[in-house]
Amino acid sequence: MQNYNSKFKSDIRTRCFNFSLNVITACDLLPNKRSAWVISDQLIRSSTSIGANLIEGRASSSRLEFKKFYEIALKSANETVYWLELLREAKLLEATSVDPLIKEAKELCSMIAAGVLKLKERKF
Repeated sequence: MQNYNSKFKSDIRTRCFNFSLNVITACDLLPNKRSAWVISDQLIRSSTSIGANLIEGRASSSRLEFKKFYEIALKSANETVYWLELLREAKLLEATSVDPLIKEAKELCSMIAAGVLKLKERKF
């Protein structure tokens, strides 16, 4: 079981890192418009925050603090979905470019939410 948990933790961190890189690449394709700048700025902040909070949680001094970083990562993942959907609906990027990012963001949300629920089940 320990090996599975280690693989899961490594996989989610790697996926978050790669997801951040993909979002940055997509933002570089946005048109040079004020609306795109604002959304891009928020999107890059929220998407990179997901993995950053998971990594920061590793250095937590308590289980409660660890859970809090996971909850923040989940909030960032949900916010990221919002910004990506806004990009798509505003037609600032083609749906074919945005939809895979939305799919990955939602999968990250599910993975992190499952971790948060598991952490909430356990007594401190």
